[in-house]
Amino acid sequence: MNPVIIIPTYVGGKRRSLSDAIIGTYDHVTPITHTGELPRCLESLREHQVNTPLIILVVAEEGVDEEAGQKVRSIAATFIDRFEIQVIDAPIVSALHDRMDLLGQDNMIEGVSLRGYGAVRNLGLMVAAVRGFSEVIFLDDDEIVTDSGFVENALHGLGRLSPKGVPILVKSGFYTDSRGSWRSLQETAWYNRFWGQGELFNEWMEKAMSGARLSPSNILNGGCIALHQEAFNRVSFDAWISRGEDLDYLLNVLMYGGRVWFDNQFSVQHRPPATHAEGQRFRQDIYRWVYEYRKLEYARSQIDLLQINPRSLDPYPGPFLDKSVGRRALLTALLRTIGRNQNRQGYLKAALAAPKDAHDYAITFCSHYFDFQRLWPGFLTTVKEDAGIQTILTEGMVQPPIAESEEP
Repeated sequence: MNPVIIIPTYVGGKRRSLSDAIIGTYDHVTPITHTGELPRCLESLREHQVNTPLIILVVAEEGVDEEAGQKVRSIAATFIDRFEIQVIDAPIVSALHDRMDLLGQDNMIEGVSLRGYGAVRNLGLMVAAVRGFSEVIFLDDDEIVTDSGFVENALHGLGRLSPKGVPILVKSGFYTDSRGSWRSLQETAWYNRFWGQGELFNEWMEKAMSGARLSPSNILNGGCIALHQEAFNRVSFDAWISRGEDLDYLLNVLMYGGRVWFDNQFSVQHRPPATHAEGQRFRQDIYRWVYEYRKLEYARSQIDLLQINPRSLDPYPGPFLDKSVGRRALLTALLRTIGRNQNRQGYLKAALAAPKDAHDYAITFCSHYFDFQRLWPGFLTTVKEDAGIQTILTEGMVQPPIAESEEP
């Protein structure tokens, strides 16, 4: 085995800002002037004696791109006593895109970039493939590793066959909070009566946590994923989904004939910073779930794809994949506008988006993924064999700081 850990980190301007963009709006962005969560994540890896190579992807707002890369390299340099670290920032990605254009791969640029959750993960997969890593472990910068067996747990069973002879190529672990609980704490208040996402998630998790260590999964937690090269060489992430690209990847794997597995001994602790943008996040969720429904509907017209019945993914996420999701999202946004004291404006914006805008976006873009995905395996073959791509990626290796020479 030859694994690598990939960590996306999100950096913004000096002030936190809210965006109405469908793609490129993230759950948390660290201002360029703040330290952020990345050092804590890296320290947890060092503390638990993880020595797997790291790739850090720097997703930065326009205008602070180069400064963000320098900041992350400075942080990474304090950990190279323990890890081999590669930092991929905007200047490197710009050079990669120029080279992809020369190779006739310009139609892949949008889906392999530093904009949007799915495109960022595809960029990580591309870098891992070019460098010859056989397994990818995704970790988010607002998480910490809590045991020295993290990598062993991530790789447990990966690349092997289940007792029934099914390949284990994609695995999900789970998140715990600061109390060590994996349960969702999403409110069960009256204004969530049409949603119930947390309750349904907990219902599925109860069964998965009490069963065999490895079992077929209904979920995929983006900051706790392990992928074998046979999976990521074949199936890409969707760069056109607003968020939830991890669970969407599970759907992609199923449509292309694979299976995702849940490992109830593979976990990280999730410690996200406080957010005041729940309304904006729910708006992104509306776009996400409407997009998933339309995407699965579109897939029914494709003869090379396996069909997914939402009921096969009950109790979660099945109810969020059927045609009722848009109506229920609208009702939930309106009820939260009334029932919550904070973020009312954000929930109102979400409600206004639900009836039409989210559907229009989904209809326009849901086919883009399949066009991109059909080219993905050949694209990876091309870039893996290109010396120019390999040379560009050497620029991302973090070197120890140059010691100042002493005065004679």
